[in-house]
Amino acid sequence: MTTPENLDLALAEARESIVLLKNEKSLLPLSKNIKTVAVIGTLADSKKDALGAWHCRGEEAMDKVVTVLDGIKAEVSSQTKVLYAAGVSPAAEDAPQNLIDEAVNIARQADVVIVVAGELQNMSGEAASRTSISLPGRQEEMIRAIQKTGVPVVLVLMNGRPLAIPWEAENIPSIVESWFLGHTQGTAVAQALFGDFNPSGRLVTTFPRSLGQVPIYYAHKNTGRPGKEDDKWTSRYIDSPNTPQYPFGFGLSYTDFEYANLEITPVTPTVKVGMKVKADITNTGKIAGTEIVQVYIQDIAADITQPVRKLVDFKRLTLAPGEKKTVEFNLPAAKFGYYNEKGKFVVKPGKFNIWVARNAADSSLFAGFRLVE
Repeated sequence: MTTPENLDLALAEARESIVLLKNEKSLLPLSKNIKTVAVIGTLADSKKDALGAWHCRGEEAMDKVVTVLDGIKAEVSSQTKVLYAAGVSPAAEDAPQNLIDEAVNIARQADVVIVVAGELQNMSGEAASRTSISLPGRQEEMIRAIQKTGVPVVLVLMNGRPLAIPWEAENIPSIVESWFLGHTQGTAVAQALFGDFNPSGRLVTTFPRSLGQVPIYYAHKNTGRPGKEDDKWTSRYIDSPNTPQYPFGFGLSYTDFEYANLEITPVTPTVKVGMKVKADITNTGKIAGTEIVQVYIQDIAADITQPVRKLVDFKRLTLAPGEKKTVEFNLPAAKFGYYNEKGKFVVKPGKFNIWVARNAADSSLFAGFRLVE
């Protein structure tokens, strides 16, 4: 039921789901008093696609869906001019050139361009496999043409799976991953773009640089020859870094956080008791923000090969500008266990690594320790 209470809850969940992937030179948040905004993309004005593939009975209240275009119009000042061009559809591989030309013309008239691109709702979810995970149709061509105008571009992604967007990640100054957020899609996206809240979402999946990297995930097993850029005879690509475009747990903020003072208690934890981990997190920016502090471990030499990193805990920490808090994690011994070759859960002594980090590829705070009997 789309009651006011349920829509409020949907908006709160949508706001926490948005992930800021890039924000070069702090382009975001935008000023609500900006003179002219161009909004480009069929997804920007689509109520149906905002509901995503698993909308269940959501279509029964289609009139309650707020599109990104409507959300932006409601967010900016009454003096701001909002221009719109549908551009090319994600489904149209042979979209006519005049649609791209129209989008470029609209972009040239604006102070900032917000391009909403990605997938249609039926392009992901059940029975919706794709042979490519790049932006479908001629969307990238359109984005490249708009970028050439020199007008600052914000890319808002709407999609149900990780996408390979290497050119966009390199060339577009600000990128926001919004997924399919449902009825409050447009409100949540607009509020994020214009600074009503500071995004704190983190990726729960890995974004590859290309389809050829799939499968790619943070908790992979080690190889006998870990990749080295200066050594051909290792497990690496010759035409791409091994690393993902955006790792698991990744997400930026409109402020900055500093990690310091990793502390493990006791210094030599046991297989029966486990350990406590502390770290100091400081908001070094100018606005309040929420950081999701993540803890990863690695069992270096177990009976069965273990992941190079394994997420064992995380906490949300909201800090005012300049504020410092000590975050503490209680890691019981079971966090260091695994199922052996007989299917029995065991916790064994040995050498471990631990990270208190921003994401699965970050090494802000690192320590090695030994788990003993």
